This record gives sequence, structure tokens and C-alpha cells, in this order.
Amino acid sequence: MSQTMTPREIISELDRHIVGQKDAKRAVAIALRNRWRRQQVASPMREEITPKNILMIGPTGVGKTEIARRLARLANAPFIKIEATKFTEVGYVGRDVETIIRDLVDTAIKIVREEHLVRVQAKAEKVAEDRLLDILIPHPVNTGPHSNNNNSASNESREKMRHKLRLGELDKRQVEIEVEQSQEAPMMQFISGGQGGDGMDLQDMLGNMMGKKQKPKRMDVADALKIIQQQEADRLLDQEAIKDEAIKRTENDGIVFLDEMDKITHRSGTSSGGEVSREGVQRDLLPLVEGTTVNTRYGHIQTDHILFIASGAFHLSKPSDLIPELQGRFPIRVNLTALGEDEFRRILVEPEASLTRQYAALLNTENVSITFEDEGIAELARIAVLVNDKTENIGARRLHTLLERVLEDISFEASDSNGAKVNVNAVYVRDQLGEICEDEDLSRYIL
Repeated sequence: MSQTMTPREIISELDRHIVGQKDAKRAVAIALRNRWRRQQVASPMREEITPKNILMIGPTGVGKTEIARRLARLANAPFIKIEATKFTEVGYVGRDVETIIRDLVDTAIKIVREEHLVRVQAKAEKVAEDRLLDILIPHPVNTGPHSNNNNSASNESREKMRHKLRLGELDKRQVEIEVEQSQEAPMMQFISGGQGGDGMDLQDMLGNMMGKKQKPKRMDVADALKIIQQQEADRLLDQEAIKDEAIKRTENDGIVFLDEMDKITHRSGTSSGGEVSREGVQRDLLPLVEGTTVNTRYGHIQTDHILFIASGAFHLSKPSDLIPELQGRFPIRVNLTALGEDEFRRILVEPEASLTRQYAALLNTENVSITFEDEGIAELARIAVLVNDKTENIGARRLHTLLERVLEDISFEASDSNGAKVNVNAVYVRDQLGEICEDEDLSRYIL
């Protein structure tokens, strides 16, 4: 997606997948547009402009994570979702907060590598074809007086074979190719990938030093072609350019979504030992959000221009319970509203990949046609609100549970019901859910 989208266009794209929450969409749309604006500003002013981080406040299942994830997809930006509760203060057993940035740059490497693979794919396919044809038709050694005629015949035979290869006529033929295997150092797994401050992966480093060995393996031509294409594409990639671009993307476009921020707050009126560790995690997060340098296996990463989006329900605590320094680093606060019956109804039908469309597509693979009638959608939305009120309010996630229950029999019998047509109306929904909804204990454990 273009980096030059206007805030209005960004919101329009988000509306295709997420129902409601206009304030949150507006905030992230401005944040994304500000990234493009910053790139248009000349240095040294550009370096002084830092992102305005966002704190989303709202109950579970209302779209906080989905908004951030869709935003990252729109910008084609490195994105990582992290639960703040998975980290502990330095000196305690648990994950170090700097692994957030190391994971983010790993994501950037994957994104950039895929983009570079697309650029070299055509060339890799041609070279892979030639390598495979060399195996299928070994080049003859021509030294006699008729060598030119032999070469011409060989070339003609080779092109015929290439044509058959492209048509898939040789897919089942067996060939033997060399497959690369890394020399592994098993003991290194114990000491690599932990909380090391420098972020270096000793296993990777030793693997590169020891090199890769070739192992012959027999397989179908179709499988061999894919493997050889991958090998050739890897050889054509400029790993240094990928690394440099990934670092640049991470530093300028990276988005970190910090979930469950309310769980690491010092709650008002409490004084348990665990509060010390929670506050310690906040203090460890502070340098990342303020701007610091993190050492990774790919080099140093500056976090000054990474966009941090934090979220939490803040039922038992409030944003002001965060340490003041961290509060100041999330200047934009948006409240996401709880979802009602109308929102649930819209969620079931409006998004491009709505749940009803997903189930219809799944059952269509078994030649079973399913139609969700308006009254059936309305009944599902009504029951979702009812169950959320009676039990735990898990927002739109309740719709997943309800639909699974409603369509359980159809899904089970679909493979034996070729050509069946099912109408999901209000009566059908009540038949499947009525008894469970009326019994609060059953609702609590089943829905």
C-alpha cells in the first residue's frame, strides 16, 4: 500500500476490516500520515521530529489489536505485538524488554527479504531450469569433426525438454540433486537465543564459520525445481543490502503494539510485593519508548522513531497509575467503546473477511451452500450481547464461539451432505443456542 495515503484514505481502508472505533482509527491515521510528513522535512529538523505514541483504552475484543495490525499492513511496516506481562524487571527471571526490538528487526528482515526475492525470482527460475536440464540431459563432450551438428541436435533436444518441463510433463520423473545442510552445533542451542545483551546468535555465527555441506537427495522433478529455484534466489540476494534496508525500515517505520499495559501498573490503594516488579518493567520499557540504541545480530537499532501503540482495559487501574515518565511518552489517548448489538450485527456481515463469509467459503469447499439471513444475523448479535452481559464480556470474540456452536452440526456433516443448502435464520439459531443461553451455568462454560 502506498506510503502517501491521506488520513481519510487510511480510515477508509481500516473501515473495510474493522467496525466502529472512529476515534482510534483517526488517531492511528494521523500517526501514519505524520511518518510520511516527517520524511518530507529536511534534516536536521527531520531527526528532531519523533512519533506521538498512542495509548488505546478499552475492554477486550473491541478491535485494539486489529487496528494496529491493519495499520502496519497498510504501511507495509515491521510490526510486532507484545504482551507487557511477558517481561520482567532486569535481574529477575523472564524476558528482557530489548528482545522487543530484536524481534521487530527480525520481522523487518523477513519483509525486505520477501521483496528482494520477488525481484530476482524470474532470473532464479531461468537458472534453476538450466541446472535441472543439465541433470536431465547431461552435456556431451564433443571433440570430433561433427561436433557442430551434435551441438545443434543437443540444443534442440534441450529446448524440447525445457518445453516439457514448463508444461509439467516431467513433474513425476525422479532426479538426484544436492541439498544444502547447515553444520549444526547442538550444544550452542543451550547458550544462544537467551537474554544476551548483545543479541548475537552464537549458533548462527558458528554455522556460518563451519559452512554448509551438500547432501545428495532423490526426489520428483517438481520438488527439485522448487528447491533449486530457492537456492538460486538465495545466491542472487544481496544480504548486506537486505540488512541495511531492514534496519532503516525498523528505525523509521517499525510499529510496536504493547498489549496489557494496565497489568504492569501500580494500582491505587494496593501495596503488594508484585507492584515493585511491575514498576520495574515500566522503567525498563521507558528507554525504548524515549529513544535508545539496541544491539541486535544485524547491527545497532535506534528506537527514537519507532511508533509505540500501547493498550489496556484499565478496569482495575487507570492510565495515571503508570509511572509519570511513561505516561508522558504516550501523549495521545483514545477510548474504544464497548460493542453493542448493532456493532455485532455489522461485524458479522460488513468486513470483507467477515465471519459469515469465512464460514460460507469453508463449507463451499464441501459443496454445501450456507445462507445467513438478516434475522439470523440479528439473533446472533442479540445472543452475543446477552451472553457477554451474563458472563465475562469478551467483546467480538464471543461471535467466534457462538458461530462455532451454531454451525457445529453442519460442519461435522458437510462431507456427507454434498449439494446441501442451509439457511441460518432466527429459528435455526435459537434451536442451536436456546437451551444453553437460558441456563447461565451452561453459558458460562460452553459459550
